[in-house]
Amino acid sequence: MQDQINRLRAEIADYDLTAPDQLEQFRLAFTGRKGQLAELFDQLKTVAPDQRRTVGQELNQLKQAALDRFEQRRQEVEAASQNTPADPAFDYTLPPVPNALGTRHPLSLVREEMVRIFGRIGFNVAEGPEIEDDWHNFTALNFPENHPARDMQDTFFVAREAATPASDFLLRTHTSTVQVRVMESQKPPIRSIMPGRVYRNEAISARAHMMFHQIEGIFIDEGVSFADLKQTVYYFVQEMFGADIQIRFRPSFFPFTEPSAEIDITCLICKGKGCNICKHSGWVEIGGCGMVDPNVLEQSGIDPEVYSGYAWGMGIERITMLKYQIKDLRLFTENDQRFLRQFEGA
Repeated sequence: MQDQINRLRAEIADYDLTAPDQLEQFRLAFTGRKGQLAELFDQLKTVAPDQRRTVGQELNQLKQAALDRFEQRRQEVEAASQNTPADPAFDYTLPPVPNALGTRHPLSLVREEMVRIFGRIGFNVAEGPEIEDDWHNFTALNFPENHPARDMQDTFFVAREAATPASDFLLRTHTSTVQVRVMESQKPPIRSIMPGRVYRNEAISARAHMMFHQIEGIFIDEGVSFADLKQTVYYFVQEMFGADIQIRFRPSFFPFTEPSAEIDITCLICKGKGCNICKHSGWVEIGGCGMVDPNVLEQSGIDPEVYSGYAWGMGIERITMLKYQIKDLRLFTENDQRFLRQFEGA
């Protein structure tokens, strides 16, 4: 045992600690839990009882010597790093680099612009919950009980209890739910827009996502006609995309409006030539519209014999893709800064 202690004392004193990375090697070799000193301490129980006290003191002195050498060299390395001369290649007379500023998301930019456009013609902003009940999402909007939208394959339902796999609570599939809440709480005339996030159980692709944003609007008053609806749409499209954009209305069906129409404009990405966004038709659907169904008015407490109104809805992602020539809807949620930084000057 004494020969091992003497040998280890010589190794500790002569160990090369010139390079900073040798410090960790020194610690592992001598003072670590599996180092040579630990092995000697384990062998102390084999020493004769009358010599164990003396040998133990020598081992403790040897361990302290190793720790002292390690700590002294560590402090020398830290001091040397702090006193490193400045990089001669760096020009310290240059002005400081300003803090990098963030930017607004393109969807937020377009949403705010849409709110401003409709605000100029008297529409205010209304908001509602994203977790809705069956009444506001379906029943009050004239959806029959067997409508496909009520199926779990198309809608995200929320269970209220663990024992109840499905309930009448769901993630709203459109912001039309806010239209119902506005009609229930306000008396005509009503002129409101409803921007917000909605959810549908769809496969994610360049043209669709399970979470997206809508902006809908409703105008209810005496004597409102489809002509008023068309002029509102014309005004919005020209303000958003320019006066030379072509618009067409295609007959369609929605449970909550009658008559109903789809709104198409010239595809701004391919200029009407055809691409994957417009399905090679040259036209892009930006929303749906129509006159509010009398049943919807009546269920919300509004007399359809006195009042009439129109409603419309648009996808904010679709408007943003057209405005900024974006060909893949998935870019909005991938958080790729190379994409987002393009809108810093917007």
